Amino acid sequence: MDSTRVTEHPTSFDRPQTGADPADPGGALLRTPVPPLPPGAALPAQGRTGEPAPVSGTGAFEHAQPGAEPSAEPGASRHRPAAEGVPVQPDGSRPGPAAAELRGAPPEAERRTGQPTVPGQPTPMRRDGDRLRFVGAATRRIARGMDLDEIVMGLCRATVPTFADAILVYLREPLPVGDERPTGPLVLRLRRTDRIPAERDTEGGFIPAVQPEPSQLETVGSELCEVRPGSSLAEVLRGVRPVFADSPAAHAALPELLGDGREFAVPDGRRAILAPLRGRRRVIGAALFLRGPERVAFEAEDLLVAAQLATHSALGIDKAVLYGREAYIADELQRTMLPENLPRCTGVRLASRYLPAAETARVGGDWYDAIPLPGSRVALVVGDVMGHSMTSAAIMGQLRTTAQTLAGLDLPPQEVLHHLDEQAQRLGSDRMATCLYAVYDPVSHRITIANAGHPPPVLLHLGGRAEVLRVPAGAPIGVGGVDFEAVELDAPAGATLLLYTDGLVESRLRDVWTGIEQLRERLAATAQLTGPDHPPPLEALCDEVLDMLGPGDRDDDIALLAARFDGIAPSDVAYWFLDPDDTAPGRARRMARRALARWGMEDLTDSVELLVSEVVTNAVRYATKPVTLRLLRTDVLRCEVGDDVPQLPRLRQARATDEGGRGLYLVNRLARRWGATRLSTGKVVWFELNRG
Repeated sequence: MDSTRVTEHPTSFDRPQTGADPADPGGALLRTPVPPLPPGAALPAQGRTGEPAPVSGTGAFEHAQPGAEPSAEPGASRHRPAAEGVPVQPDGSRPGPAAAELRGAPPEAERRTGQPTVPGQPTPMRRDGDRLRFVGAATRRIARGMDLDEIVMGLCRATVPTFADAILVYLREPLPVGDERPTGPLVLRLRRTDRIPAERDTEGGFIPAVQPEPSQLETVGSELCEVRPGSSLAEVLRGVRPVFADSPAAHAALPELLGDGREFAVPDGRRAILAPLRGRRRVIGAALFLRGPERVAFEAEDLLVAAQLATHSALGIDKAVLYGREAYIADELQRTMLPENLPRCTGVRLASRYLPAAETARVGGDWYDAIPLPGSRVALVVGDVMGHSMTSAAIMGQLRTTAQTLAGLDLPPQEVLHHLDEQAQRLGSDRMATCLYAVYDPVSHRITIANAGHPPPVLLHLGGRAEVLRVPAGAPIGVGGVDFEAVELDAPAGATLLLYTDGLVESRLRDVWTGIEQLRERLAATAQLTGPDHPPPLEALCDEVLDMLGPGDRDDDIALLAARFDGIAPSDVAYWFLDPDDTAPGRARRMARRALARWGMEDLTDSVELLVSEVVTNAVRYATKPVTLRLLRTDVLRCEVGDDVPQLPRLRQARATDEGGRGLYLVNRLARRWGATRLSTGKVVWFELNRG
């Protein structure tokens, strides 16, 4: 027989206990009551493998924990094991001050180092478990940051005072983004410093009258540092690993980082760690951890802690810079897709608002627009593309550009939506959007509206009554094969039309029709504050509308366009038809002179007669139908001449031998503004003059 035979012993969970039936499958779970040890009895010693444990008294404890008493009753709870490294006394208590004195250590001494502890001062981490818990908590705090400042602040707040008494964080200036290669020298800028503040009166809550002298930790650091190629600081940063300040490499690198004459402020010994901050591809900065003379110096294991902090911080900074660049691109894209400034149109005042769904989703498909049209009219547009992404914003930009082009052709609202639907189908089969297109005429005080699956507009009357306009909803843009219907409604002076996207009235807390009713009530309540004869200010009205949103209502983008209809009074409009013959320019001059005399604007007679004569002459030269002439008196004097010829006139420099070609040159020199717009029935040439 082999003398090295291994004897297999049953373990505690498969060996039946004393008094249990071996054939009983549950015998291993049975416990027999064991009488307690008499006072003063010694605990049984644990036998070696293969030897029975010595028995003392009347019972034996096969699996008793060291320092734990057996329970007198079955199922009694055991004492919780003591913390690692802290011995437990036989009575289950921890060693007190007296026990410490017997061991030769002072009562208030730190257990591992033996140095006295000071109340209120941070104690060093005593075990590797402390370091692991600190690194876990610190990295979680750093990871919570979204932008650059939050990450750097998280590093400082997690480090001071638990790991260090002070910290200096240097970052590259400027920080590289993604894969781009930085140009120029490597310059580090002091981004943030943090240190244990001066002692305060914690009970009274005020700073003592006599301020303490600034310590060494408060005088360290310069604002800028240029890292020269081949220097000691460049070698430390290239090495990536943290180093103690008393190492030869760091001893030569610190004067370069902190500035000449400041290296004396670094505490002596291993009380400073210089840790490079390396992102995914390159070094982006450095962190300097400092401990004061009254605190235990850093240990070798603390270099690993500093390396973990530096790595997590550098990767977080890299991601924050990338996120900041993406947010900047998103903001720029959204801002260029939306109108930077609303136009100043005759007879209508405009205000708008745009709110993204969240900071992390700044780009959406909501848009609004106001487009001046011939005849002093204005097109009001609001739309919403499905989704919240760069793709949605790009589609929104294409649809908005298409709408502007179609508006320039002076197409009816239903035709504009029809062409937008065709454009959306060309962009893709899943490109869906809703849109509402309205045209306001300040002369006739009428508005024409066509809708493509968008929430209906709300009209706030001058007396304070708010109504939801009955507009056929229609199908969304991109469905294809559907017709759109336009309705014409009254737009009285002093009324306000509110166009919006569904993010204003729909959320997880309410359906769209409940939100529309709340919007109508809010508009009516706001109008009551200013009285029945005065409409509420337009900008304040937009702010009041947005205030109806609760903290949980921002589920979607919000685009808001408000139009206050002032209109043009009939007494400020003069309109004529002229036959396309040689006498038309003379008749146009006479009628314009009479209108200016009626309005008390005789000082503009000469300029108006000259410009009207030139524009009408160009119109009757090619027209086959009567030419229209209209004068509008608002804050400026506007003249519009229409004919049935679609070709637009172009400004050109006439030669000395040319008999014509100088009409538009005179208009360009004398008029405040001028332009030409193609219509479905021809064109309109207009110009404006400042009133005297």
